[in-house]
Amino acid sequence: VSRLKAKKFHEMQDYELVNQLKDLKTEFFNLRFQQATGQLSNTKSIKEVKKDIARVKTIIRERELKEAAK
Repeated sequence: VSRLKAKKFHEMQDYELVNQLKDLKTEFFNLRFQQATGQLSNTKSIKEVKKDIARVKTIIRERELKEAAK
């Protein structure tokens, strides 16, 4: 999964965000597993993936609140 800016996440459709979130969670799991087994060389990537997950969740929540306000 490539690193995307928040702007790119905002441009995505709802279903794309859900798929992106699923991919990021899978990547996060794999990175944690690599770290536990000592195979992870770039530990910064875990932090980046966690931030991307937070970005996607925030955008999804913003859209939910926007719909509820209507």
